[in-house]
Amino acid sequence: MALFNRKRTADTADTAVTAPAATAAVLEPDPVLVPLTGDYTIDPAHSSIGFTVRHAMVTNVRGSFGAYEGTLHLDGTDPSRSTASLDVEIASVDTGIADRDGHLRSADFFDAESFPLMTFRSTAAESVSRDRCSITGDLTLRDVTKPLTIDLKFHGAATDVYGAERVGFEGSAEILRSDWGLTWNAALETGGVMVSDKVKLTFDISAVKAAPEA
Repeated sequence: MALFNRKRTADTADTAVTAPAATAAVLEPDPVLVPLTGDYTIDPAHSSIGFTVRHAMVTNVRGSFGAYEGTLHLDGTDPSRSTASLDVEIASVDTGIADRDGHLRSADFFDAESFPLMTFRSTAAESVSRDRCSITGDLTLRDVTKPLTIDLKFHGAATDVYGAERVGFEGSAEILRSDWGLTWNAALETGGVMVSDKVKLTFDISAVKAAPEA
């Protein structure tokens, strides 16, 4: 199920010039997607936002954020106009070790007291394959804003046992934390550093459709 408009190749661009009727057929709204149109709220009880970072050059440390709010707007008629917004509370970082979490909240890393939120605001969306898409936007962390593209897999839509209409996505992106000012590190006697610059962000999202206004 393609949620976002498929990326145009050179061949399809040529077709747009020589055969406009065929192009119109390609852009016709997908009847399966049209009913998904609407506003959705991310459900934190059935979602997760996490990260993985290399530690001491030999293993991975995983963490997550426990408090966040987010919304989606899905446009089934023109899926490229779909949008996403996310606000994450930095102080909710959790790696399972209290001392490490305290260090992450400190000025060495996130500086949660000065910069309490990490935010994402989408600017574009497109299809990569039938059930995979990407969403690009602005990620703001420590008051630094840079573009980020998240690769997503669309898991589909369903109505749960309480009658709520849901959609599900799973995705990831890799960043260099130094691009956002997270530069703390320590050299190892054996070579290398304590914490890798590369960080993998992970998203497992369940979102609930807003009820239509009366």
